Amino acid sequence: MFRKTFNNLPRLSQLYAVPARLQNTQAAQAPTPAEPEDIDVIEQRILKHPDYFQVNNLFTVRDLFNARVHYGHKEGSLDDRMRPYIYGSRLGHLIFDLDKTASHLRDALNFAAHIAFRDGIILFFNRNAINAHLVEKKAMEAGEFSHTRFWRGGIFTNANVQFDAVTRLPDLCIFLNTQNNVMAQHTAVRDSAKMAIPTIGIVDSNCNPNLITYPVPGNDDSPAAVELYCNLFKEAIWRGKRKRRELLGLPPLDETQFKSSRSRSSKGKSG
Repeated sequence: MFRKTFNNLPRLSQLYAVPARLQNTQAAQAPTPAEPEDIDVIEQRILKHPDYFQVNNLFTVRDLFNARVHYGHKEGSLDDRMRPYIYGSRLGHLIFDLDKTASHLRDALNFAAHIAFRDGIILFFNRNAINAHLVEKKAMEAGEFSHTRFWRGGIFTNANVQFDAVTRLPDLCIFLNTQNNVMAQHTAVRDSAKMAIPTIGIVDSNCNPNLITYPVPGNDDSPAAVELYCNLFKEAIWRGKRKRRELLGLPPLDETQFKSSRSRSSKGKSG
C-alpha cells in the first residue's frame, strides 16, 4: 500500500519544473546574440550589387538638360575620340547625347560612393577660375579635398621627394575639367594614370578621354553644369560614408559641421 502511495506522489523534478509557457517567454526574452558580420564579407556583397547606394535616382536626363550639360564646343574643335558621345550640332556648336552622358555619370557616381564607403581619400580638380570657388566649397562640404590652382608636375610621381616624407596619394581624383587650357591636358591626368590612381573626368568635346578611368561626356565650362556635377558627387560620397558608419555601428557624422567650418573660414578671410 505504501509503495503505491509513494509511486503516485509527484517527482521532485516535476515540482520544480518551469512550465512550458514560461520557458517560451524566457527564450523570447533572451535571444542568442548574433556574431557581427565580417567587413570583408559585407564589401564583397556590396560590390556584387548593381546600385547599392541608390545613385541612379540622384538625377534625370531632364536635370542634365536644364543644367546645359549637352552644350559642347564649336565643331572645329572636336576631338575625334569624342565622336561616339556626340548627338549632333546646332548653330555650329556640338550637342552631346545626354542618354550616354547619364549612363557614364551614373557609373562614375557609383564608383565614387564605393571609394567613400571604403574610407578612401578623394581629390577634386578644377582649372577654370570661374568655378574654382564652387569646387572648393563643395569638396569641403563633402569632407574631401580640392586643388584648383596650377599643378606642379611630380606631385604624384615624385611625392616622397616633393614632401620629404612618405605620402599617401588619393584613392580617387575627380576632374571637373580635364584641360589646363584650350590646347593642353591637365598634368594631373597624366600623373594619375602613371601612378594607377583611378580618375573620374568631365570631358568636353575638345578633350581626350583615353586616360580617364570613368569619362563623363558633357559641358565642363558652364557654372550651372559644374554645380550639378559637384552636388551629385557630394551626395554620392555622403551616401557611401553614411552606409559605412551604419554597418560598422558608428554614430552618424554631423554633416552640418563641414558647412559651418567653411562659412567660418570665409568670414575670417573677409575680416
